[in-house]
This record gives sequence, structure tokens and C-alpha cells, in this order.
Amino acid sequence: MQTTSPASVERTGSSGSVTSPHAYRPVPLWPSDAPGPQRTAAERAAVSTKSRISAYVALTKPRIIELLLVTTIPTMILAQGGMPGLWLVLATLIGGTLSAASANVFNCYFDRDIDEVMNRTKRRPLVTGEVSPVSSLVFASVLGIASILWLGLLVNWVSALLSALAILMYVVGYTILLKRRTSQNIVWGGMAGCMPVLIGWSAVTGSVAWPPFLLFGVIFFWTPPHYWPLSMKFRKDYANAGVPMLPVVANDTRVAVEMVLYTLAMIACSLLMVLEPLGGLSWVYAIVASALGLWFLYECIGLLRRARQPGARKLGAMRVFHASITYLTLLSIAIVVDVFLPF
Repeated sequence: MQTTSPASVERTGSSGSVTSPHAYRPVPLWPSDAPGPQRTAAERAAVSTKSRISAYVALTKPRIIELLLVTTIPTMILAQGGMPGLWLVLATLIGGTLSAASANVFNCYFDRDIDEVMNRTKRRPLVTGEVSPVSSLVFASVLGIASILWLGLLVNWVSALLSALAILMYVVGYTILLKRRTSQNIVWGGMAGCMPVLIGWSAVTGSVAWPPFLLFGVIFFWTPPHYWPLSMKFRKDYANAGVPMLPVVANDTRVAVEMVLYTLAMIACSLLMVLEPLGGLSWVYAIVASALGLWFLYECIGLLRRARQPGARKLGAMRVFHASITYLTLLSIAIVVDVFLPF
């Protein structure tokens, strides 16, 4: 009986021929099968740290924060009658960012059961397990305390108080009390999103006055026609999660009618800004605000018209959603430009 040492094992092909072990080189079927350099422990740790940081940042919902801050700077410029000090603007934006981030992380914590059901939110870090509920709660609390102390010590305590109130309104008022109980949840819960204008004004003046309350009204009435189109698109998600958003419990026609009415109120608030005691903006702003308002109203009426058409293929709700963001951004720019006009 012939034996072969392990060192001289040969491979036999399908034809029965024998090849040298040195001639046998299996070709990888896929690039991922090919041998490559292994990551070091330090590299693996760096990747893990980066992923963890990204998960915590995702909990703060950065895109929502960006939209909130869009209204803060114009309000500060209006309050100053020009450009406030760069440090004051930066300090206010940082404090506002911390405040909004805290509220959003708290929202993710309390809504994690809803997020797990909805396709739009099922990849959020608390659902995937990238961040634990306890860690998110600690993170949200630290951000909230930091925002209040930051604004109180570096801006003023009026802004700090308004920041704390905004967090409470969003977390307790909207997330805990309203969101799962009423179809008007986003209407009253949206008041928290109006607070940045009050914070921005108080950062400059140390108090509040009529102009920021009018801007508060603009954002308050803007919120339903901004958010309900998104709810229309993800109606099934909200229905499955048991969240009674208006598009879940009412037909598209009724939702669109209410959007038109809220838009009319929004336009009225924006135009009152030209009155001297209420803002004193010029005819340039009045023309721009009127044009923007009529354009957005046209978009909402278009949605209503499509909703009333039986068997309409496309409702076009997201078109109105994107138009709402454009409206608020351009209106904010119009305020800034008007303040710096020579007349």
C-alpha cells in the first residue's frame, strides 16, 4: 500500500490527470472572495466609533434642525435692524441646535415602538439597536441641559427659558400627549417648531415683541400644509402604527381644504409684517411675500383639485411638501434683504 506524506499531496482533475500542488490556483468567483489586507484592531475600532457617532447624530434628525435654524437668523437680523454680532449669532445657533437635537432624540426614544412599524423610520438607530434606549435617554437629557446652560450663560436667560419651553412642548405636548390621540396633533404640536423665532428675537433684545409673534404665526399656520403632504405619502405607515394623522382619518379632499385655509392664514400673518408696529418691513418685502404666498396657495389648490378628481393617478402631495420648504426659505431671505435695503 502506497502512502503519501501531507507535504506532497497532489490534486486530481476531472480527467484523472495529476497536477502539481504548486500549479493549483483557485480563481475567486467574486472580488470579495479574493484575499486582501486584514483590518487592524485600531482600524476596526475607528470604524466602530465612526458608526456609533453617526448613529447618535441620526437620532438628532439634522435635516429638521436645519429647517428650524433657517428662521432664526432672519429673526435676529430683524430684531437688530442689521447684522448682529457674529458671536451672538453663533452662540444662539449652537444653543438652538442643542435644544432641537434634545427634543428630537427624546422623540425617537418615546416613539421607538412606532418607528419599528413604519417603513420610513424602521432604520433609525433605536430600532436597529445601534443605540440603546437608556443611552438615548441620557444623550437627550445631556443635550437639553447643555442647551439651557449654553443659552443662559452665553446669550441670556430669556432665550434659555424659551429653549426649555420648546423642548417641553415638543416632547410632552406633541410626542407624549397629542401624537397618538388626535388628528390635529401636528397643528398644536407644531408650536414647538415656532419657538426658534422667539429665541432668536430674545437673543438680540432680551425680550419678545410683536414681530416674532407674527413670525411665530407664519410658521404655526405653515406647519400643517408642510407636514400633511408627507403624511399623505406615508399614510399606510401611520395607519399601521396607529397614529391618527389627519390624512389617515380623513379623505384627501378634506385634508387639502384645511391646507388651503391654513395657507390663507399664513399669508395674512406674513403680510402683517409690513405694518410699522408689527415689523415695519417695506413694500419690497410685501411684494415678495405676496408672490410667494400666492404661489404656495396655488400649489395647495392644485392638490385640492387633484384630490377631487375621481381616480386621479397622482396626488402630487410631495410636490406641495417641497414647495413649502422653498416658501419658508425664500420668505426668510426676503426678510433679510428687506432689512438691509437703504430705504
